[in-house]
Amino acid sequence: MESALTARDRVGVQDFVLLENFTSETAFIENLRKRSSERLIYTYIGSVLVSVNPYRPLNIYTAYHQEKYQGVNFYEMPPHVYAISDNVYRSMRNENKDHCILISGESGSGKTEASKYILQYLSVCSSNNDKVEHIKNRLLQSNPVLEAFGNAKTHRNDNSSRFGKYMDVQFDYRGAPVGGHILNYLLEKSRVVHQAQGERNFHIFYQFLEGADDETLRRMQLKRNPNDYAYLSGGKCARVPSINDKKDFQTVKNALKVVDFPEEDSLFSIVSSVLHLGNVCFDDSGGKATISNDTMSHVRIVAVLLDCKCDQLVTALTHRTIEANREKMCSPLNRDQAMYARDALSKAIYGRMFDWLINKINGSLDLKGQSRRNLIGLLDIYGFEIFQRNSFEQFCINFCNEKLQQLFIRLTLKQEQEEYEAEGIAWEPVEYFNNQIICDLVEQRHKGIVDILDEECLRPGDPTDLTFLKKLEETVGKHPHFVTHSLADPKVRKTMQYDEFRLQHYAGEVTYSVEGFLDKNNDLLFRDLKETMSDAGNAVLKETFLKAEVTSLKRPETVGSQFRSSLNKLMEILMSKEPSYVRCIKPNDTKQADKFDDSLVRHQVKYLGLMENLRVRRAGFAYRRTHEIFVKRYKSLCPDTWPNYRGSTREGVQVLCSYLDYKEDEYRIGKTKIFIRFPRTLFATEDAFQARKHELAAMMQATWRGYWQWKKYQRMREAVTKISAHWRRILAQRLKEKRKTGAQAIRKFIIGFMNRGRARCPENAHFLDFVRISYLQRCKNKLPTSVLDKSWPRPPAALIETAKLLETMNMQNMVRKYVKQMTPERKIVMEEKVLASSLFKDKKESYGESLRRPFAEKRLNEPMKPKMMSMIEAGEKVMYACSVLKYDRHGYHARPRVLAVTSKSNYLFDAKDGKLKQKIAHESLTGLSVSSLSDDLLVLQAPAENKEKGDMIVTNDYSIEAATKIAIISGKPDLVKVVGRNMQHDMAGGKKGEIEFAAGQENSITKAKNGNLIVISRSR
Repeated sequence: MESALTARDRVGVQDFVLLENFTSETAFIENLRKRSSERLIYTYIGSVLVSVNPYRPLNIYTAYHQEKYQGVNFYEMPPHVYAISDNVYRSMRNENKDHCILISGESGSGKTEASKYILQYLSVCSSNNDKVEHIKNRLLQSNPVLEAFGNAKTHRNDNSSRFGKYMDVQFDYRGAPVGGHILNYLLEKSRVVHQAQGERNFHIFYQFLEGADDETLRRMQLKRNPNDYAYLSGGKCARVPSINDKKDFQTVKNALKVVDFPEEDSLFSIVSSVLHLGNVCFDDSGGKATISNDTMSHVRIVAVLLDCKCDQLVTALTHRTIEANREKMCSPLNRDQAMYARDALSKAIYGRMFDWLINKINGSLDLKGQSRRNLIGLLDIYGFEIFQRNSFEQFCINFCNEKLQQLFIRLTLKQEQEEYEAEGIAWEPVEYFNNQIICDLVEQRHKGIVDILDEECLRPGDPTDLTFLKKLEETVGKHPHFVTHSLADPKVRKTMQYDEFRLQHYAGEVTYSVEGFLDKNNDLLFRDLKETMSDAGNAVLKETFLKAEVTSLKRPETVGSQFRSSLNKLMEILMSKEPSYVRCIKPNDTKQADKFDDSLVRHQVKYLGLMENLRVRRAGFAYRRTHEIFVKRYKSLCPDTWPNYRGSTREGVQVLCSYLDYKEDEYRIGKTKIFIRFPRTLFATEDAFQARKHELAAMMQATWRGYWQWKKYQRMREAVTKISAHWRRILAQRLKEKRKTGAQAIRKFIIGFMNRGRARCPENAHFLDFVRISYLQRCKNKLPTSVLDKSWPRPPAALIETAKLLETMNMQNMVRKYVKQMTPERKIVMEEKVLASSLFKDKKESYGESLRRPFAEKRLNEPMKPKMMSMIEAGEKVMYACSVLKYDRHGYHARPRVLAVTSKSNYLFDAKDGKLKQKIAHESLTGLSVSSLSDDLLVLQAPAENKEKGDMIVTNDYSIEAATKIAIISGKPDLVKVVGRNMQHDMAGGKKGEIEFAAGQENSITKAKNGNLIVISRSR
């Protein structure tokens, strides 16, 4: 536990005893809040465990946690219900004493879950064999059965225990559970016939309707809808989202098999009969009650289910036999009395069935001849209750809590005093509130409230709840802890009704309404109904309604007296055992996780007496530990005790306290323990220890790292020596093999070189293979990357033929790849280039320059004018167009024109105004002439009959492209002619002209004096 002190500011202290301001209720609740917000639901008050319901599943109840808490010191691990369980179990075995665990808290605080976890832990930590496992299973499976028949949904809890339970788990000498016994207290039978708004009847009714098979329901003549039954529809919440009744019923069925219940049908027949009884209605016939015709069927069903006579049951429900002066008289009941009788019967058969159920479970857990050594008791009982309207049930419950508080304080003081005396430390008397005065007010013979209530119930005449209140005022009216409306001062009267009295309990004032006190205390069941039930053939009723009870003239003991007697027996049982305590708290009323209601928690802290317990615990010393634990933890703070103290641990504690400068009033050293009075003293010691831990950690780290590095160095040096020796041997062997292999290879190479001229033979085979492989490697690394690259590595003499084959194959492969990658558009361009090559390659000097320029469809700086397009005949499409200079027939003047080649004709337009200047149809074309020099002159020749304008003489920068395009579009590539130095052409009027071509320094086209056109081109 000390290990958590460093985080106390964030998560609070794990033991309230260590709270500095232990008298402050606010500090107490704030510590609870801190721990709850960190999901630390358990906190100690010394050996008392305080548990806050988290309203969510927590991963702290696994097999790992069960194993972790086994056999460890109580304060070594964080607070947990397993720690309490383990401490109780080990103490029982080691000290050979009976122990008990008292679990208390209000509804919804987690009492039932705590008892389940305790039973689970005891079953895990104890020894095992087949018989023990059988008993363990019965102990664990008794819980689902008791919860089904004794738990119900309330406003505060969906699984609220509506009865008090004390269970003994019996162990043999080996610490194995061999049996058990259960006592139950004050079952809330009134819930059978009435539930408040938003609450339900006992679980078993809803589970049976939801989970039983159709055949069983048909046999019991029940319907699945709970709202069809008066006893189930009063609370108007028959179905609850958080409860799976169908699944829970299967769990109950399985548990009944484990616990060995042969009378299962009889049990469920009683459950069914209660539902049918609730639907029985009565009519008022002249002041006499009769069963309504509509509900008579339910009476018949009840008679069948309970195996009793229907007529007898009808009479018992509507009549009452009165015996006076040894004469019997049958008196009819009025409607209200009949309804009371019906409800009383329902409560009686359910209550007795529940008692029978407890007895059957006890029978299944009986030792049956085995010897018991010790036992551990579990008390799961209702906590203090204060409602808006408190009745007889709250009076009994709060009386029980008064007795438990009295026992709690007594045993706590007793434990403290025994521990002080055992350690040889002077006991200092502790002042505390002794609630014996309140217990006497309730239970004192002839003067207490319980006896006054019994007297009023037995008084002749017509006693009522108000006469009982009047009797209380007369008898205990002067008691300082009792007040009624008539006895109170005017200020208090404003807070009370006329039919109420108020008790000053240890947990505060509680106001009780006397309405129903007499009826609930009498719990009267008419003799006729008892006789009917005793005659019934139902197996359960035979054992619960005995004939002797009917014939006995002794008045039954009242509920209050029964409860007081059973409570006193319980106190005797608890006083005979070593107690441990679990105090359960619910943080809010809405069952929400991470919600902490201060006022609600403050109320529970008060009525659970936690502050009183803390004050008693802190009246002496806040902290106590054995000498061994204290020295082991804090010995590093003193040079004389670190690292080991050679003397006794008691002397070591004294040395430590002297060195830490503890004041004389701050501590005491007992025989086996040290006692520290103030938490601040422990906190200062713990803070010094935390600081010292860092110093020690640094020192230990440095020492360990130095030692570890030295060891590592030794291992590394030894390893390096061995590795280097082996590695040098391996390298020498490798070098030897390498040299040997190299010498052999060189020898083979030289011999092969010397015999390279011979045919292949063993002497030159290696050399020839090397040469061939080397050549192939060179070919691989220097392959041409383009079809235009004609280079190829020079082959050796033996591979000349192979080289040619490889070169051819590579070229074919590159051509194939090139062709496959070529697009249709690219193919057309290539076809044009191929045609140009066939027409002009090696014939015209400017052909080489045209190779670098791809052919285009248009060579215009701007689109053709609309006027030009209108001159083109319909159906023709311009397939090529370019800008040209046209040399006219009058002096060869250059005129800018646009040449447009369509699918049928060649059009020549004025570049400025778009007028058509000349047109030569493809079919009329007789020649396309160019010179062999590098000029760009192109002559389109027409036939003799179409000579009105003569041949078309044009020039542009793309003459080869234009000539090729016209040849392809016209489909007459054979008309292309490459002429030499002179060319004749036709002019208008049938005249002839001549063009002379010559090479010169600059390109020019001029008219010579002789009238010829002189074309000079620069040589390339």
